Amino acid sequence: MPAETANNQIGNWLECCGTGVKLFASLPLGRPFDWPALPLRRAVTLCLAGCRSCNQSRVYALRPSLLPFLISILLALVAAAQAQKPRIPPGGHLAVVADERLAALRSTPEPSARLLRRLSRGRFVSIRGSSRSRDGLLFYQVAVNRRTSGWLQSEAVVSSWRSGDDSRLVRLLEGGDEFERVARAKIFLDLFPRSALRPRVLLIFGDASEEAAAKLSREAERRFERRELPSEGAPEFSYYLNYSSLDRYNRQGVTFTFDRINKKFHYEGWAWREIVRRHSYSPEAVEAKKRLAAPARP
Repeated sequence: MPAETANNQIGNWLECCGTGVKLFASLPLGRPFDWPALPLRRAVTLCLAGCRSCNQSRVYALRPSLLPFLISILLALVAAAQAQKPRIPPGGHLAVVADERLAALRSTPEPSARLLRRLSRGRFVSIRGSSRSRDGLLFYQVAVNRRTSGWLQSEAVVSSWRSGDDSRLVRLLEGGDEFERVARAKIFLDLFPRSALRPRVLLIFGDASEEAAAKLSREAERRFERRELPSEGAPEFSYYLNYSSLDRYNRQGVTFTFDRINKKFHYEGWAWREIVRRHSYSPEAVEAKKRLAAPARP
């Protein structure tokens, strides 16, 4: 491209950090909407990269008619990235659903009132008010989004601004299976970064993840025994690391390693290392060091 042409061009830079897609469309500088004056082709750079850096780029020459198509693809990617982010309802005091067993959104502050919807664990709500039922249960008037609101039993949610909620959430961690403990511990770690109970919750998070690894190892072994793996093609360990039951743990920030010799998963140990690094004088640090030094770990 000649230098004088490049100097007369402007760039429309559209960026989507969530997907790491960047679109740079070079358009000739001229009269607005002066389409007859435009060349038949424009230089469009599609840069596929992560949020931090752009390592590879390719330049394609595209007809002007294809530019709206590319922009529509980009907008779809932006919408998909926004859909993956937690939805924060507007106004009020924020809280998070921690006990999904009580998370029934109702039309009035009564446990027998009409059910509007059932809220999932980890869902954000905005508290606008409170009221007690005839039986003395405390209900919060909450907004789920701009169009949906209702009444939710107070014990269903936890928040950083309500005194004692960190202790109450720790008590919830004592029950449930491995995944429930991991999911509730993740809520605690995100919501209470300065709580004195954090070392205890980190230990619960790590131990529950390792228990889940043992359970997943048995399940994967039984599954792959029934379905004989092909002798040629992808390596055997890659089938284990792509086992679909790992997905929900991955979404909670849990990473598993795989022992190829014994065909067993193990928790990679982030929570235990975090205890040793940030809470080295806590009683939990002694236990965390034992977990990290266990001979069964790869």
